[in-house]
Amino acid sequence: MSDSTLPDSQLWCLIKDDDQAAYTTLFRKYYPALLGYGKSLTDHHGLAGDCVQETFMEIWLYRRNLAVPDSVRAYLLAGVRRRIARRLERDRIFRHSRDIGEGEFSFQFTPLDEMISDEETRRQVQQLNTLLNQLPARQREALYLRYHQQLDIDEIARLMQINPQSASNLLHRGIKHIREVWVGEMHTLALLLCVYF
Repeated sequence: MSDSTLPDSQLWCLIKDDDQAAYTTLFRKYYPALLGYGKSLTDHHGLAGDCVQETFMEIWLYRRNLAVPDSVRAYLLAGVRRRIARRLERDRIFRHSRDIGEGEFSFQFTPLDEMISDEETRRQVQQLNTLLNQLPARQREALYLRYHQQLDIDEIARLMQINPQSASNLLHRGIKHIREVWVGEMHTLALLLCVYF
């Protein structure tokens, strides 16, 4: 049985050596986050689930030939995004639906009420969530990938298929907008971004 505290790169190496427990550990670790990301890219939640499962199935099928990625998290997110984009493109061709580039990133930032006992903190978190949800879809997606998925700018750029400067600009514009309209102390905003993201 694989230890869930192993670094992702070690789990990946174990998977390459046919370790089913490591594969299960990786699946359990990332499935919820990948499903949430997939659902943010398409209104077809069944499609999102299928694409996450296909990503994991492909890893198992081609495990011996896969190189260890620099970031397993970024690799998995990119795999789900690519599959959804391909399926939406195929559906668009056959059914005239929109592709992933035309869609809105629909992840809704919501306060974790069960973790917030202080009413003032709850109000500030709700204010932050309102501001985040008012941002353009691409800025929301970049902030989600940076703070929710802990990806660096290069990983965000690859995943969103933009250059690193564009990814940095999206993050900068999103945070700048939030700072401009934030009501309250700036140190509180910084704390909320770190803690509740």
